[in-house]
Amino acid sequence: MSGNPVIAPAHLGWAGIARLGLVQSALGAIVMLASSLLNRIMVVEYATAAALPAGLVAFHYGVQLSRPKWGHGSDAGWRRTPWIIGGMAMLGGGGLLATFATTQLSGPFWPVLGLLVLAYAMIGIGVGASGTSLLALLASRTAEARRPAAASLTWIMMIVGIVISAGVAGALLDPYSPARLINVAAGVVAVAFTLTCIAVWGVEGAPQAEAKRDAVPFGEALRGIWNDPLTRLFSIFVFFSMLAYSMQDLILEPFSGLVFGLTPGQSTSLSGVQHQGVLAGMILVGVGGHAFGGKAGLKLKRWIVLGCIASAAALALLALAARAGPGWPLAINVAALGFANGMFAVAAIGSMLELAGRGGPGHEGIRMGLWGAAQASAFGIGGFAGAIAVDGLRAIVSETALAFELVFAAEAVLFLGAAMIALRLNDSMGAATRPAQREALA
Repeated sequence: MSGNPVIAPAHLGWAGIARLGLVQSALGAIVMLASSLLNRIMVVEYATAAALPAGLVAFHYGVQLSRPKWGHGSDAGWRRTPWIIGGMAMLGGGGLLATFATTQLSGPFWPVLGLLVLAYAMIGIGVGASGTSLLALLASRTAEARRPAAASLTWIMMIVGIVISAGVAGALLDPYSPARLINVAAGVVAVAFTLTCIAVWGVEGAPQAEAKRDAVPFGEALRGIWNDPLTRLFSIFVFFSMLAYSMQDLILEPFSGLVFGLTPGQSTSLSGVQHQGVLAGMILVGVGGHAFGGKAGLKLKRWIVLGCIASAAALALLALAARAGPGWPLAINVAALGFANGMFAVAAIGSMLELAGRGGPGHEGIRMGLWGAAQASAFGIGGFAGAIAVDGLRAIVSETALAFELVFAAEAVLFLGAAMIALRLNDSMGAATRPAQREALA
């Protein structure tokens, strides 16, 4: 290690945090292209089985298990900006390749499948490298008191990016043609990549030789952070909470159609109501986490527990809705679920930012990578598990509504389990802060 002192970088102001939020918007825009728009094109315009896009999306989550490696790479380097820009370039290239391959689905299947697998691998790598490095930069450069609001702001901007890009791309795609699809995708990627470059330009400042760290081998670094009980417990929490969060992704709209008789347009509107609830929950925690006094980390854990319990309650009500059928206030129930999900999700992201620097600077990337891998694996498993569970139960039980009721009840139990883990996080966080407090009083 160099004998020169390490110069601590200045904390980001709100303008700098908002700039990094623009990168989240760009990430969300390209991911929307791959996971939502192309999903619809494959199934409707090219009449492929829904399992193809679902499998590709799950595969891209699987590729994101490499997130700790990308985070470690940005930890060991001079700066995180090249990883953010390079990851975005990989993501954009994967999005364009996936779009081109989709337009070839009317031809021989196996060569096109090979292109799609390569494209979604690039998408997974790009999201992992860029997203992990972005969160590590945000964690290392945001003051503790601002982390809840910073997490809320950046995630809201990501959702806004998804909404805007989906609306604009949808409007420009009519009337559909393969050439128009490629042009729209190229426009989304070009705008997203340009926005990323502008957003991160100059945020880190000039590289400084005295700030460079000796690289620790990846395996040693990963074992080191996994041996930290708080980091390990938080990783387990991220997996179980995000598993519960994602299990309803693929079944909520079919539930509204099969049990409540909603039309496709009405079920899509119901999904919009849920996302509005998510935004409201994120804003509440972001504003509350910044405005109210107290230790930020401990406060966020309380929001996590409250959000998980509220999510479990909303899912239990959805289970009752399956039994009650039409006449149940479904939109209010779904809005409440979204609100509770938004509360716990943004509090969890804020806690990631707060815990990423545990053990000193230089490890934010690999910690964010570990938690990102836990989240990606939960999302990859959760959506499929929910859909498969409903299909399997519908084949066994006599009523479709009962199948959904049992799955929603199982999700509620998962959220209660996540809340219990979060309570242990509260205890662990308090134990971690007490020695520092005693030292300060000595």
